Amino acid sequence: MAKRTDSDVTNADAGDPSRKRGLFKRKNKADKANKKPGRMKQMRDVFKMTRRHDPNVVWLMLLAFLGIVAVGLVIGLLINNWITALIVALPLGLLAAMFILSRRAEKAAFAQLEGQPGAAGAALSTLRRGWITEEQPAAVDPRSKDAVFRAIGRPGVVLVSEGPPHRVKRLIDGERKRLSRILPNVSIHVIQTGDGEGQVPLSKVSRRIQKMKKELTKQEVQQVSKRISSLGNKLPIPKGIDPFKARPDRKAARGR
Repeated sequence: MAKRTDSDVTNADAGDPSRKRGLFKRKNKADKANKKPGRMKQMRDVFKMTRRHDPNVVWLMLLAFLGIVAVGLVIGLLINNWITALIVALPLGLLAAMFILSRRAEKAAFAQLEGQPGAAGAALSTLRRGWITEEQPAAVDPRSKDAVFRAIGRPGVVLVSEGPPHRVKRLIDGERKRLSRILPNVSIHVIQTGDGEGQVPLSKVSRRIQKMKKELTKQEVQQVSKRISSLGNKLPIPKGIDPFKARPDRKAARGR
């Protein structure tokens, strides 16, 4: 008796309606598994993550929503048109609640990164357009894992350190000296992350940088970036530096 070949089995399966339905169901399950989560699911995940680190967020959101709706109703009663005022107040209240969730989610996201290698780089990744950042640190101590990350923008070059001030000072001074040789007329700013005196919390690093005075044009920013790139990174990157590539979910931090 002749044996059935693989092609015969495949053809037989393809002609079987029940097998076709099974293959179709499996394909649908695989597509659903590979499909990106929807916006509502992202919102639920953001809310759960934020509530886990900040239980008061629920009450703050509720207070903002009800407060705006109450104000809208009062205004509506005063102008004798409470229905229109309510229609306007409901989306405004929801917007206020989402704004509070966004700000609290951002703090919760940075709280998770606190103390982890690469947290300062993660803070730089939230900068808006116009800034040039790198995943890898500009300078790093292979033993202590202290690091200095770099951002280039219209205010000049910003060095963001990660580690105790007394220990990371050597890295900062070395990187500043290296940049000053090739960028004598470009301002070099230093921000030390942390909760101590003179340090900036991770959640406020981006806002601190955005407030810096602009000194360069967009074309000059590109020229500075190219000049720094020509130096290369001669410092050794220690093993296990992968956490430096970690980045917070910006959509999650914004509540979107």
